[in-house]
Amino acid sequence: MNLITFAIALLLLPIAASDKVPVGTVIPIMLSSSLNAAKDKPDMGLEGRVMQEITLPSGIKIREGAQIFGHTVSVGKGSSGASVTVKFNAIQNEGHRIPVTTGLLALASMAFVNDAQRPVSVNSDMDPDTQWVTRQVGGDIVKRGWGKVFSSGGVEGRWMGGSSVAIKLTPNVPAGCSGGSGYDREQALWVFSSAACGTYGLPDVKIASPGIAPPNGEIGLSSNRNINIRGGSGWLLIVAGESGEQTE
Repeated sequence: MNLITFAIALLLLPIAASDKVPVGTVIPIMLSSSLNAAKDKPDMGLEGRVMQEITLPSGIKIREGAQIFGHTVSVGKGSSGASVTVKFNAIQNEGHRIPVTTGLLALASMAFVNDAQRPVSVNSDMDPDTQWVTRQVGGDIVKRGWGKVFSSGGVEGRWMGGSSVAIKLTPNVPAGCSGGSGYDREQALWVFSSAACGTYGLPDVKIASPGIAPPNGEIGLSSNRNINIRGGSGWLLIVAGESGEQTE
């Protein structure tokens, strides 16, 4: 989808009559689009979907399955490696548009996302999925039968059913996530751990710019090789600033 088509599709949607999404709100998404620095160009439209329901302060819920839209800002490729900068702009929720400006905490390959939704023990496949023990991207353990999530740092969260969890973010300074807005409350983290930070299952890809500091919302990825991220990847986004659009 090119940027013109993307922009027209967004403008046709009414803006949600709700509070803005607060800075620090986590938005876990699965990207439907793929990214390939060897082929992609700037202003290419991106699409994904929200993977866990999020309740805003106004009481409005961003439903699981809501679409999120973005675009490539820049694409670079050469003998020394590759870079891609992307930006997410808006969520389509129940026929309304919610403007967003997001940064990126963690990015996981499709394989890592799939593994986080399977039991850690092969024999557990024979048990009801409500009794599975699963491992989140980043290492947290979900004991569904107990309804709890456990992290290595001692943080406890709640299993909400399916692949949904509610747990507080934990600063991970060595990986580049030092804390801030949003770390004071339970958040919808989907398949990610409380301290998930950086890339998982994408060994050659680094988060060069998380988009949390100015220019807010511009998420930069880099690699000493090509950047090739298939559809089905998981992105742990966090609202990083006020959107340029106003809600009514």
